[in-house]
Amino acid sequence: MYRKKECVAMLLAGGQGSRLYVLTKNVAKPAVPFGGKYRIIDFPLSNCINSGIDTVGVLTQYEPHVLNAYIGSGQTWDLDRLRGGVSVLPPYQRGKASEWYKGTANAIYQNIPFIADYDPEYVLILSGDHIYKMDYNKMLRQHKETGADATIAVLDVPLSEASRFGIMNCRPDGTIYEFEEKPKEPKSTLASMGIYIFSWKKLRKYLEEDEANSKSSNDFGKDIIPAMLANGEKMVSYRFEGYWKDVGTIESLWEANMDLLSPNSGLNLSDDSWKIYGRTTGSPPHFTAKGAKVQHTLLSEGCEIAGNVSESVLFSDVKVAKNANVEYSILMPGAVVEEGANVRYAIVASGAVIAKGASIGAGPSECDVDKWGVAVVAENVRIGENVKLAAKEMADEDIPDAE
Repeated sequence: MYRKKECVAMLLAGGQGSRLYVLTKNVAKPAVPFGGKYRIIDFPLSNCINSGIDTVGVLTQYEPHVLNAYIGSGQTWDLDRLRGGVSVLPPYQRGKASEWYKGTANAIYQNIPFIADYDPEYVLILSGDHIYKMDYNKMLRQHKETGADATIAVLDVPLSEASRFGIMNCRPDGTIYEFEEKPKEPKSTLASMGIYIFSWKKLRKYLEEDEANSKSSNDFGKDIIPAMLANGEKMVSYRFEGYWKDVGTIESLWEANMDLLSPNSGLNLSDDSWKIYGRTTGSPPHFTAKGAKVQHTLLSEGCEIAGNVSESVLFSDVKVAKNANVEYSILMPGAVVEEGANVRYAIVASGAVIAKGASIGAGPSECDVDKWGVAVVAENVRIGENVKLAAKEMADEDIPDAE
């Protein structure tokens, strides 16, 4: 069957997310819950279908089972298509050889047959662990208009933060003449967002050459892009000016969730013109008991609130008991806060239990600057009665009741 598509998206979703520590012990980073009812991967998948891109390969590797089950047939994002749709692409055995994805470029190389099956003119490369809304079709339009071999999305960042990113140095017309990976003294503030559009024939050539190079690290930022620049290929930047956050650390994940509570953050999930789609749980409506106090908080279906909750994001089926207090925190699906417990500036993962009288986290004003950070409780962990977990501490296993 002839299935030509103008543009195919390849979504890199196999990252371990080691900087999220206990939150990614059993799940890949793109599958981490976000925003009360979503997972991180909902954002790039929703961006694809909203941009008119209906053929998406999702490249999984680390702890893929939750992510695979969540994506399913792709119906949630209108990606259950006879021609195209969403396809989960784990590493697989080819001939007698079998290997994990060695890098971002190698991951795409191993899936050349999948891309070639659609004979596209262009390939869009995405990361599965960023929170943002973006019309990829506008970027594709610029790619075609400029006759670029590669177009790289960039975001203008403060000079003080530029050394954390891959920096694109550009001419006034937006063409890229140099790429610097995390430079100590950056020449510009245009940071790569890890979003690329390539003309497919050109990209395939470089992927095959890169794979044949035994000294390559098989990475787009370290190998493919520098090679294309060195050979004089036309590389053009695409400036993005909306909300974008890499949620690869505990602090950035917490901050992005808190941004949902700020009307001026630029992250608006109530915009009907650009919806973010996610799978629903089928839980009943949330319930707030008499005497409970809920302020400036996102509540999802199935929540039962009898205590006090403020400035927080609560996922489905969370329970907060009488006289319990939750502030500036993220409670993931099925988390329980028992009577008299206090949760502040914390992330409590799915199914975790904070027992009676326990205290989790602390406010920034209560700690030295270098000691403050978000407290984290891992999935299905029980924090015993009257136990105290300080700011920046993480619980990866059950903690028995205090003496």
